[in-house]
Amino acid sequence: MPIDQYGVLKGRAFKGLRATNQSEHYQILINQGAGAHRIAINTKSSLAPSEVLYFASDDFKHEITDALLQSGLSNGFTALDSKAGGFALDFVRRNLVARDQMTALPSRGPAENDDLNDRLDFFVQQAIQDPTATIYAFGQHWQDSSGSDKYFPEIKPSKGIHDIHMNQGNPKGKYFDDNGTWQDGGLLFHFASRSRWAAVFTAFQSQSFITDDQGNPTIEHPNPVSKAPVRIIAALVNPEGEEVGKEYLILLNKSSRPVNLDGWQIMDKLNKKDFISNKMIEAGDTLRIKLSGQGAQLSNKGGNITLLNKEGLKIDGVSYTKEDASVQGELVEL
Repeated sequence: MPIDQYGVLKGRAFKGLRATNQSEHYQILINQGAGAHRIAINTKSSLAPSEVLYFASDDFKHEITDALLQSGLSNGFTALDSKAGGFALDFVRRNLVARDQMTALPSRGPAENDDLNDRLDFFVQQAIQDPTATIYAFGQHWQDSSGSDKYFPEIKPSKGIHDIHMNQGNPKGKYFDDNGTWQDGGLLFHFASRSRWAAVFTAFQSQSFITDDQGNPTIEHPNPVSKAPVRIIAALVNPEGEEVGKEYLILLNKSSRPVNLDGWQIMDKLNKKDFISNKMIEAGDTLRIKLSGQGAQLSNKGGNITLLNKEGLKIDGVSYTKEDASVQGELVEL
């Protein structure tokens, strides 16, 4: 079954402990006093290969950051429904990160900035030193019945959040039953003094980024489809005047052959879809796809746009922010 007690832990960072041979997790003390929690982040995979896939951005722009700022979430843990339209993360369906954007890193290395410990510590130390910084950690919550935390004894009883990584696409075996959609882990850092967000996402090399509606890997398509030739390059998100039926997106065919788009789908952040009928995009050409206004809709508050082929497999996915959509009548470059 999908992971239990999925949600987000919000607060200030006070300490960071690097992973060791005895514990392959980077530990963060978040909040103090009665609200103190521990964040435990995997830096090594128990399944070969052991190096963890890693993506980070120190200037992260995505509709999820707009949503979090407007949420009014309190410090501490908040349980989340694993579905579209809320705060839940899904690497694939929320267009947070693609497989080819990630790099495999060891837990520890001999030099500076050459391992996952170093990369995590870079962001955590910034958050500790900046009193305006807030961490949002997504994953699975736990609370022990008794006893102090073994890493941060001030946490009594021990409680925190783990599974701060992709939680779908696991192959048959030990972790297959943990698969699910809209339950991925991750770290988002808001540095209010700089009006800037940072993000860290991790996954295991054994996991697939092609998953079905249960989060299980699609065996027939084990490799990412991100190199498919059709890309979303722009969209009219905020038309002038009445918006229904005026929104559209522009696709680019990067290949040397025409692509038949009949039966392909456009999906928004709420999983609403428009179907493409009788459309062909010529080699090296662009094509405007007008949305009906009855299916996929492009919110002016930020959103996601996903392109699916006729088998329902993701071909491309993009995100845009509220700021991107703020000017009426202008295309948003994606």
